[in-house]
Amino acid sequence: MIKVDLITGFLGSGKTTFIKKYVRFLNDQGIKICILENDYGAVNVDVALLEDIRSDMCGVEMIVGGDGREAHQRRLKTKLITLAMSGYQRVIIEPSGIFDMDEFFDTLYESPLDNWYEIGSVIAIASADLEDNLSEDADYVLASEIADAGIVVLSKTEDVSDEQITKVKEHIRTALLGIGVKRQDIFRSAEAFDNFFINKKADGLSDDDFRRIASAGYVHGDYEKKQLSMTGSGDLGNDGGSFSNLYLFGVTLTKDELISSIDKAINDPKCGHIIRIKGFAKDGAEGYIEVNATREKLSINHISNAQEVIIVIGENLSSDKINNYFPTADFENLLK
Repeated sequence: MIKVDLITGFLGSGKTTFIKKYVRFLNDQGIKICILENDYGAVNVDVALLEDIRSDMCGVEMIVGGDGREAHQRRLKTKLITLAMSGYQRVIIEPSGIFDMDEFFDTLYESPLDNWYEIGSVIAIASADLEDNLSEDADYVLASEIADAGIVVLSKTEDVSDEQITKVKEHIRTALLGIGVKRQDIFRSAEAFDNFFINKKADGLSDDDFRRIASAGYVHGDYEKKQLSMTGSGDLGNDGGSFSNLYLFGVTLTKDELISSIDKAINDPKCGHIIRIKGFAKDGAEGYIEVNATREKLSINHISNAQEVIIVIGENLSSDKINNYFPTADFENLLK
């Protein structure tokens, strides 16, 4: 049976960085992998970042959606049928845009997939610099993507204190309880809940840590399902506070201008409650820059190739106000 791992978490939480390290570990064990980027919004922003690990032992595929979840699930099933014939021993799916993990479980249980696949681990990635003032909708998304996880890997731990890590764990605990997650395996004691997490620095994950992650499994957590508002276009500021992602294409600001615009937009309440700004922009002849910003921190990395897109993640987002800070951008709203 081919094991399927799901890597869940907020956009910008560090899933792609984790996947690259995880795949290198699995490849070192002689396991042939395919990474399946599940792009419900039909905007490919991560595949280019995975090119450096594409090899005979690691394939990278993508499902493009955007025209309804039923059609998207059909594409997922078709892609998995194809991959089953390709000699892979493990498939890693990044289920972007799908909050209800049951959708993936149900697909894997369907014939003929149930003859070839079994669920391996559900691995949730949570940022150690997570905001503590998330709304009910955002906390629902956070909790629903962790509810079935066998393990939570805390990312971005390098620059945060032990107190902040404890605070984030407690936030996650409160969010899980808030949607009625019933899991005695993690709630039976403080020690059990603490063991639900790995919070080492990214470069500090050992082979033993990755073995634990690969065998973490999952628990079919029962919780109160909530239907979030889904909007494809228009000013999300008029949408009643739905958790959303706004994509800004064709941004041609210089690096300094982009940094300034990000800082101004993320601190302007008229733009809505911006949780994170992430994306890629052209940096002259030097290639591209990858930005990842919250109110507290901005990180910039230089990369050789990417799709030029800036992604604004938050609630009550006003595309008109945000576009004022990125005037050269063509914009499209896609809710994930």
